[in-house]
Amino acid sequence: MKIGERLYNLRTKQGVYQKELAAYLNLSVSAISSYENDAHSPDLKTVGKMAEFFHVSVDYLLGRTEYIAPIGDMDRELLDQYTISDIKDTILELPSGRRQDIIKYLDLLKLSDDLENPSQQ
Repeated sequence: MKIGERLYNLRTKQGVYQKELAAYLNLSVSAISSYENDAHSPDLKTVGKMAEFFHVSVDYLLGRTEYIAPIGDMDRELLDQYTISDIKDTILELPSGRRQDIIKYLDLLKLSDDLENPSQQ
C-alpha cells in the first residue's frame, strides 16, 4: 500500500476532511489530494507532521511496516516497569517453538476473556 492510500484511509477513518489536514500541515487542499492520489510525494518534514497528526509511525505511512502505532509507544510501560519493547525483545530471544507457545497462550487468554465477558465482544 502506498503512502497516498494510507493517508486517505487514515483521514477518512478518523473523519478528517482534506481541508482540516491541509490547515494543520499549512498546505493547500490540492496538495493533500495530490498526495492521496500518489501524484506527488510529501517531503520528510511533512510526513513527520502527518504521522504526528494521525498518531502513527512514519514507517507505517511509508508502507515499511503494518505496525501502526508511533515508535514512541514501544517505550510505554505495560506492567511493573516492562515496556512493549522489553517484552518484544524477550520474545525475540526465545527459540521459535517457545515463541509459538506464547502465541498459543495469548490466544487462550483472549478466548477465556471472551467467554467470561461475552457482552464486551
